Amino acid sequence: MGDIQVKTKEEVINWIHGREKLGIKPGLERMEWMLERVGHPERHLKFVHVAGTNGKGSTVSFTSQVLRRNGYTVGTFTSPYLIDFTNRIQVNGEDISEEDLVEIVNQLIPLAKELEQTELGGPSEFEVVTMIAILYFGKISKPDIIIWETGLGGRLDSTNVVYPLVSVITNIGYDHMEYLGDDLKSIAWEKAGIIKSGVPVVSGVEQDEAKAVIHEVAKAKRATIYQFGEQFSVVKNKIDYSGSNFDFKDVFLTMPNIEISLIGAHQVKNAAVALMTLEVLRQFYAFQIEEDSVYSGMKYTNWPGRLEKILEEPLVILDGAHNPDGATSLAEAIQLFEYKRLILVTGILKDKAIQGFYQPLVPLADTLIITEPEFPRAAKAEEVAEIVHSIGGAKKVLVNANWKEAVNTAIREAGKEDLVIITGSLYMISDVRKYIFEYYKKS
Repeated sequence: MGDIQVKTKEEVINWIHGREKLGIKPGLERMEWMLERVGHPERHLKFVHVAGTNGKGSTVSFTSQVLRRNGYTVGTFTSPYLIDFTNRIQVNGEDISEEDLVEIVNQLIPLAKELEQTELGGPSEFEVVTMIAILYFGKISKPDIIIWETGLGGRLDSTNVVYPLVSVITNIGYDHMEYLGDDLKSIAWEKAGIIKSGVPVVSGVEQDEAKAVIHEVAKAKRATIYQFGEQFSVVKNKIDYSGSNFDFKDVFLTMPNIEISLIGAHQVKNAAVALMTLEVLRQFYAFQIEEDSVYSGMKYTNWPGRLEKILEEPLVILDGAHNPDGATSLAEAIQLFEYKRLILVTGILKDKAIQGFYQPLVPLADTLIITEPEFPRAAKAEEVAEIVHSIGGAKKVLVNANWKEAVNTAIREAGKEDLVIITGSLYMISDVRKYIFEYYKKS
């Protein structure tokens, strides 16, 4: 397929990021065109398709961890990445190799050039990444099952070219409203776009108006739905700062005393959605899933950057919350910790619901440090500070656009009994995580 265009991972990533200027291009025509040209490898693969405003990553992690413990090779496709671009495409927790990445992209470059010449226009950054994943899973690694996470929405998301075994919708909240609509019904309608004829649906959606949309679409598609709070639920829930313990109950079975290490009530629900998904795979598709592997898989699942303890004294926690629902879950989880003072470091992107994000968090912070992610769409710290002041209730607000200085200030000012939480954008969390490992965790 033409001359070799790229030779290293760095060149691949530059080529992919170079497509960012094309923006987000909803619609599946370009994906269908490319898949047709490469012989539709996705048709030979098994997928669990996961959509939702928050909780996708944790749900993917719980599900893949249990399946792997039963001897299945499990592909995962997630976004955005926390440590390295290649984290997005993994088999059994191992990133796609540089060699495979380079080989696949050299097949894609001429394809992308050809597509640019058509009336459809060139593929977007996310379409290219989705194609890399499909080619890697379909032609190179061939895993038994792939846990396949949407990028944005569902209906017109470039991942929505697969016919899955199960469609999972973790929850519905306000995010990406410029693409998905600005009320819960519209957002739910977009997420429900991953529901396929006759394919079982697992839903963790809780708001009545969003739930009604999901159920309506499932009914029209004759898809059996398993709804949190109806066909499956969590009882006797004990949650603290080291994790949770709960009993899980669904239409098939009851599992007492499930332990998870991920912190917060929202993670209990994500775990329940994963457990229901596993049960659907077992009941509908004869997946062999042993009970003890469910217990150990749930307990040992971790998900970096989600209420992740990264330093002990002072206790420093990273959390990727970046929208109002994520901030509310974080605010609830903060109540589980014992601390003297809370120092909160935040940096957010300007296309987020900034006021809705800060509302639940501002009253909890003894010191709020507003900074900026190193990212083109970062919200200016000064402008965020104005929004925070309009909310009111802030005890002490510091503004420092340099995130490294903001992090250093927080850690320096914190006493042994204080709690430092750094949040607001996964892009910033990724940078902060690397920085803390490099400068604070040197033994």
